[in-house]
Amino acid sequence: MEAPSTLIVGTKLTLTIDDIAFGGEGVARVGEFVVFVPFVAVGETVEAEVIEVKKRFARAKLLAVTQASPQRVTPQCQYFAACGGCQYQHLSYETQLALKHKQIIDLFQRVGAFENAPIEPVVPCPQPYGYRNRIMIRSQWNKPEQKLNIGFIRADCGLVEDIHECKIAEPALNEQIQHVHKNPPPKGGIKVVLRISPEGWEVPRDSFFQNNFFLLPKLVDILRERIKEAGTKHLIDAYCGVGFFSLELANVVERYTGIELDNLAIKSARINAIKRNATNGEFISGSTEQFLPQVLQQADPSKTTIILDPPRVGCQPQTLELLRTLKPAQLIYVSCHPATLARDIKILTEGGVFKLNKVTPLDMFPQTQHVECISDLRSSG
Repeated sequence: MEAPSTLIVGTKLTLTIDDIAFGGEGVARVGEFVVFVPFVAVGETVEAEVIEVKKRFARAKLLAVTQASPQRVTPQCQYFAACGGCQYQHLSYETQLALKHKQIIDLFQRVGAFENAPIEPVVPCPQPYGYRNRIMIRSQWNKPEQKLNIGFIRADCGLVEDIHECKIAEPALNEQIQHVHKNPPPKGGIKVVLRISPEGWEVPRDSFFQNNFFLLPKLVDILRERIKEAGTKHLIDAYCGVGFFSLELANVVERYTGIELDNLAIKSARINAIKRNATNGEFISGSTEQFLPQVLQQADPSKTTIILDPPRVGCQPQTLELLRTLKPAQLIYVSCHPATLARDIKILTEGGVFKLNKVTPLDMFPQTQHVECISDLRSSG
């Protein structure tokens, strides 16, 4: 449906919020035409100003909440709604969990064509604030104010919001933010990664590691439980990074193999294996697409679990086809992006090659639009 002729940039509207879309924006309608508004709750009546009109939808900025939802709370962060890092600080934590659960179900229906996907309730984080162990702040020259802004990209544009603390970051990272402000980069355009190294793990500066230590034990417990349920003997950890999953799960299988393209991460994985005396496996430096067939040929597919933990964009099409051909007994797909997860699982389950056993979401990213999902798929044999 095309936009009404009266709907132009600058138009002020009174809207009722019907839903919250994946990504965090509220869904309202002018007639049947969709208007997205950020930082709202379902059922609220708001005043908003149109800032963008597309063929199928418009976006508006929130001006005022005229009828607030009982789910609305006061955000803890002074930068919320300006800084683009969080989308849900204005919602109670229970509401955030229910919202993410509904969004995952919706995405599995719309993207994955699953009418009744077995999606469990979202596992809450024991610490909804102060949990992030890694953040990236940016510097940008603020010409009007003649100063260097240090912080995060704004919610409404590509400029940097100057911040002095981040409420979802661990306290030690907030100390690092203060240090960067006292010792700023020489110019704008420089990115600074701040992180807390996981205790007992070797992790190169730019290599991936889960950014929430507080919920990480539960994530590992669920993975361990799923592998035990399947009764497999060999674990292949694709996109293994520094070997975290391989090594945490090495004692529930007879043998493990980790595959990772990042050579520095593989070197660290081998050091981590020595530290843990995990001698029942190996790490291979290279692409999953290249090495997965030969690794699986050396094992018995009917007794093998493959963990997939790809980047947010999901698995490459050739990887999915390869898995459909090789048919390991179990696939555990770990993803922080439910839309690409639903897309990939739809491909994996086509024709009954794999069956989706269950999806367990974990709130590794409270106050934000993001959510981690562990999906357990079983081969049809």
